[in-house]
This record gives sequence, structure tokens and C-alpha cells, in this order.
Amino acid sequence: MPTPKELIAYLDGLPEPHIVFDPDYRIIAANTAYQRDYGQGQTVVGRCCYQVSHHIDVPCDQAGESCPMARSRQSRQVERVLHLHHTAHGEEYVNIELTPILGEDEQPAFYVEKMATMPLASSAPLAQGLIGRSAAFQRMLELLARVAPAKASVLLLGESGTGKELLARALHEASPRARKPLVVVDCASLTESLFESELFGHERGAFTGANQAKPGLVEVAHGGTLFLDEVGDIPLAMQVKLLRLLESGTHRRVGSTELRHTDLRIVAATHRDLAGMVAQGDFREDLYYRLSVFPIAVPPLRERHGDLALLVPSLLERVAPQRRLRLSAAGLAVLECQHFRGNVRELRNLLERSALLCDGQTLEAEHITLALSTGGSERERIPEPPLGMPMRSLQEASAAELRRLLAAHQGSRAELAAQLGMSERTLYRKLKSLG
Repeated sequence: MPTPKELIAYLDGLPEPHIVFDPDYRIIAANTAYQRDYGQGQTVVGRCCYQVSHHIDVPCDQAGESCPMARSRQSRQVERVLHLHHTAHGEEYVNIELTPILGEDEQPAFYVEKMATMPLASSAPLAQGLIGRSAAFQRMLELLARVAPAKASVLLLGESGTGKELLARALHEASPRARKPLVVVDCASLTESLFESELFGHERGAFTGANQAKPGLVEVAHGGTLFLDEVGDIPLAMQVKLLRLLESGTHRRVGSTELRHTDLRIVAATHRDLAGMVAQGDFREDLYYRLSVFPIAVPPLRERHGDLALLVPSLLERVAPQRRLRLSAAGLAVLECQHFRGNVRELRNLLERSALLCDGQTLEAEHITLALSTGGSERERIPEPPLGMPMRSLQEASAAELRRLLAAHQGSRAELAAQLGMSERTLYRKLKSLG
């Protein structure tokens, strides 16, 4: 068994941050990259890993987050998780790979942890990319991080407006195919007569109007990723030809007998219940299983508790880039009362209407309420707070409500976190801030 010093001599030459720590979470060695990214001017050796990376006083699994060491103690194998870490660049999503080093008694003597930041997602507002820190968002992101480097087909399942195309782009950019094209196919807009020609291409004279040969989107995506948006709308007659592409990597242009080979990865998305369509005979079962090698459920906005405040600044930047608008606490409180059946797309539309109704730099509750009143009956609304009601800041209101719930709650911290729709770790942070 190598000693920690022997390990760190090897790890110090690696570009990714690595640490070695004992079964009590105590860091016994850290390479230069880890000290640079996590040290913040102080030595990390002798401190607990959760104190350095999470700025908390208890292990991750006691703060409502999955702990790779707790998992590894049971499995005695390599464990991988996705965490939010405090780094020299602020809070960042980090892929963690933990390897146990067994002692003479076949029990883990210490652990080696490798960290790699995931730049495609952020826990803070950004102009572009995936944004969120809710438990539902992090579960989705961890699945994305696991499948992105692979060749497996991915099926994104979620309601309209949840950002499935954005997630497909993140998958592509985090994959080894990132330097090759990402080709988007809007299946809902293609008729049966157009689908085959657009997807597989055609030869000159294949049909009326085919004055020259044209490569299909499959050929354009060679080496990269083909994103089939709203795959549930593909005509049943065309599904068998798509199945052939997935099974053999081959296709024929319309009007040609030549078999062409292509190398691509399929990412599909739908808001439909494909399993139900299979049962009704509206979608091929064999194609369904080919597409859903690795399904990912994209959570609706109403399940992403706490993410609204992160999404609003980035959406305001997109809908009114010259104005530098901000949203007041009262305005955010109104937004948080909405159901958002149209998800992020509906939120963006609402913010754009609100911006047009606002002459200043701050969107207030009355701007949001007026924008809601002009939105028609496109969704079932949750009652909004009365306009005449005095509003404290959102932070003060949240703190007061949490104190009230704490006083009344008789169960465990896990039960309270579930009641509030947040992770135990988030609840732990809030409790700590309240003293």
C-alpha cells in the first residue's frame, strides 16, 4: 500500500485538484492544484474536507448532501458525485471522484479525491448556460455529468419550456464531440413527406423540385450530435428508418441505393408520454428503447425550489440587455406565487412584458401583476399577495417564516427540509444563518 507522501508526490504533477484524507475526513495531503483552488491563502492540511470545500461544520451526509466517502465505506469502490464547492472563483459545480485505499485489514485506510469543475452549469446568475442550485436541478445535472462523456443515446423528458434544447447543448459541449457540429432537428415542424429528405438527404431528380443533390442533417452531424427535438412527433412510417440509423449507423439518401455510414450521437427530447404512445401503437417500441438508453427527467420550474431568483437576472439580461433591470423583493414574491405551467419559457415572456410596462430600472410587484393580467388565461394561477399589503424584504420574510416553522415542527430535520421543498444541506445553511 502506498503512503500518503508517495501518493501526493505522484498527484502533485496532475493538473486537477487532488487530496488525500483519512477516515475522519482530515486532509493529510493536498496537491498544488487543490491548494491553489481551495486554500484561499491558508493551508488545507489538517482541516476536514467538508470545512474546506463546503464551508460547513459537519460531513456532507449530515447536511443533506450525498457523501462519496460514506458511499465508499459501504461499497469499498470508486464513487462519483456532483457537489457545489467553494473555490477561488466562487461557488462552482464540481465532479468528484473518490478512490478508497485499502489497508492490510482490507478496510479503507485513507481516500484519494479528484475534483474537476463543471463549467457548463452555474449556481449564480449567468447570461448563458444552465443555472440552478435546487435539489431537483442538481439531480438532473449529476445525470448529465455522468452520461456526457459516453456515446449512449440520451432521452430528455420534460414539459414544454423546461429548456430541453439548452440541456442538449450542454450535453454536446461536455462530450468528446464538442468540436464537431450539434445539429438540431425540429421533428414537430417536418411533414412525413419532408422528414426523410431533410434527415437523410436526397439525390438530384429524386422528386419534383430536387434539382440538385442535397446531404441530409445526418451527414451534416457526422462526428457530432444529432438532437431530435419533439421526437414523439416523428411520423410512424418514418420511425423504422430512424431505427435503422440508430442500430447500424447507416442510411440512404432519397432516390439512392448507396448505403452511407455516419458517426453521430443521438440526443432526443419530448414532452409527450412515449411509453404511453408505445402502448397505444403510436410509437415503435424498439425505437423507444433505442432512444431511451439513458433517460433524464428535466424538472418543471415549480419543482426547482429557490431557482427562480437565480433565473430572473439572466432572463432580464436577455430580454432587455441595455437596461440593466433588477427585480424587487416584492416582485419576486409575486413571481413565486405563480404555477408557471409554461416553465422557463413562460417566465421569460412574463418578464419581457413586465419590462415593457416598467419605465424605471426596477421591476416592482405592480409591474409583474399588470403583466400577469395581460397574459390571458394561458395558465391556472395561484393567488397573488394583495397589492396593499406591506412587504418586508424577501430575506426577512423567509427568516420569519422559517423561525415560525421551527417553533411548530416536532419531527426530524429531514422531514422539515422535505416540508419546505429544499435539501437538508440548504436547511442547514439557513439554520446556521439564524444562529
